[in-house]
Parts: sequence; structure tokens; C-alpha cells
Amino acid sequence: MDRYYWGVDLGGTKIECAVIERSTDTCVVRERIATESDQGYDHILNQIEILINHCAEQLGQRPQAIGFGTPGTLDPHYGVMKNCNSTALNGKPLDKDLTKRLGAKVVLANDANCFALAEAHFGAAKRVKPNAEVVFGIIMGTGVGSGVVVNGKGLYGCHGIAGEWGHNVIEPNGAACYCGQSGCLETVISGKGLERFYFEQTGQALSLPEIVELAAENDPQAQATLARMSHYFGIAAAQIINVLDPDVIVIGGGVGNIDALYQHAKAAILPHLFNGELNTQIVKPDLGDSAGVFGAAALVK
Repeated sequence: MDRYYWGVDLGGTKIECAVIERSTDTCVVRERIATESDQGYDHILNQIEILINHCAEQLGQRPQAIGFGTPGTLDPHYGVMKNCNSTALNGKPLDKDLTKRLGAKVVLANDANCFALAEAHFGAAKRVKPNAEVVFGIIMGTGVGSGVVVNGKGLYGCHGIAGEWGHNVIEPNGAACYCGQSGCLETVISGKGLERFYFEQTGQALSLPEIVELAAENDPQAQATLARMSHYFGIAAAQIINVLDPDVIVIGGGVGNIDALYQHAKAAILPHLFNGELNTQIVKPDLGDSAGVFGAAALVK
């Protein structure tokens, strides 16, 4: 067995690699390089290869397998990337091309799945419940993404879309979503969705931190915006708990920093839960910006 396991977080602006010693779960090498995605797909592959070669030189050992966190999903039926906001990746057989370039086994997962894996293996979920069977990781920021970890392994599904919680309709006839539906959860409880709701009530275009600050000052429209967030979060989270019954839900992203989300979560979830009490722990993440690359490494752990 390889002494190390390797993870790469492939982002729109930077590519980061972490090499972790298997026996201690200690990160021994961590490097990053600019993605320069505007220069096209082949250039992204070149940048990845440069980064891996540099890390391998430091260790004196090349990887046998590498996990990659990606800004989209590998379609399991067609073998090409889809739904990537780094659009140069869409339609490309990224795993096969990387395997040829790097001479190593390559495992891909989207960034939300990597977030969930990281918090399950190294972060908040491991801390609050080390033997958790099911962990649900949520990134609530500009959009709403999520990932599912079962017995330490990511759950990806038949279409590679397991965990796409943000694209379930929660508000029929609601705001249009880029996915083609209307009223997706993402349009309601994402940062952009909350900012839009506040603007519709007041005519003021404020950032989410400004709205949260006003809510603390008892601004009624700001408080209504956060109450609406908690209400819809409760409905949607209860649906997940009714189906997956996770031990821990970890919430990252800018919206995940709002204390009101945690203060009102239990009261918002319970009316919709098929159980008389809520034992799922709902927590903030521990790893911050490290989640992506550590979660990628956990793909090959």
C-alpha cells in the first residue's frame, strides 16, 4: 500500500494538492498553482501535471492514486464532465486524460462531495460523532450544494448527482433557477436568494452580511428574511433526514455562518420530521478552506 494518499482541489482560479501520510493522517506536502482556466482544457491539464511533479519531487515518490475535487460531475454513463462552472472541463473525459498524464489511478468527485468527505474523515462530523454512519455535508453560499457520506465513503448515485439537494423544488412557481426549474431550494436559501428576497421587500440591494447585521438590530425585513431562511431550511432538511437519517449535518459556505440557522434549526425541522424528536447534530464545519483538498484525498484513503 502507498505510504501516502494524494488529493487535488481543482478550482476555477487555483489548483491545490495535499499529500497525507496514511499512518498518521498528517499532511506532509501542500502546494498550489494558478489554474489559468481561460487558456483552455489542455493548459489546465498541464498545470495539474506541473503541480503533481513538483510535489512528487519533494517526496521522492510518485502517487499510485490521486483524488480530485472538481467543480462539476463526471457523468457515469458518458464518461465526460458536466455541470462545471469551469466550462473548459465540460464534455471532457477528465479522469482518463489525467490517468494518461499522471500515470496514476484517478478518482473524481464534485466539490460538495469532497466537503462532506473532509468533514466526515477529518473535521466536524468526526469530532462530534466519530462513528457516524451517515454524514450530510452542505455548502450554502452563492448556491446550495451538498454531498452524502455513508460509512466513510461518498455516495454518488446512478447519474452522479447524489446530494443535489439544492435543485429540488421547494417553492412552486418561485424564482427561475439556472437549471431550468423554478423555485429550487437554491433560489430560496442561497446567499443570492436571501439577498433577492430582502430586495423585493425593501427595494434595497444589500449584501447578506449587511442583512444579518440589520436583523441583529431588529430590522423587521431583515428578520423576516432570516426567518424565511430557517423555515425553508427546516422543510428541506426534514426531507433529507426522513430519507437518509444522517447522524450529522455539516453546513459550510457563507449562509452556514449565520447563527440563526442553528438556533432555529430544531424548531424548523421537527414539524416536518417523521419522528418525535431530532437527534441529528447540525454543526458548523471545522476545516474551512482546507475541506476541498482534504476531501479529495479522502477519495483514495
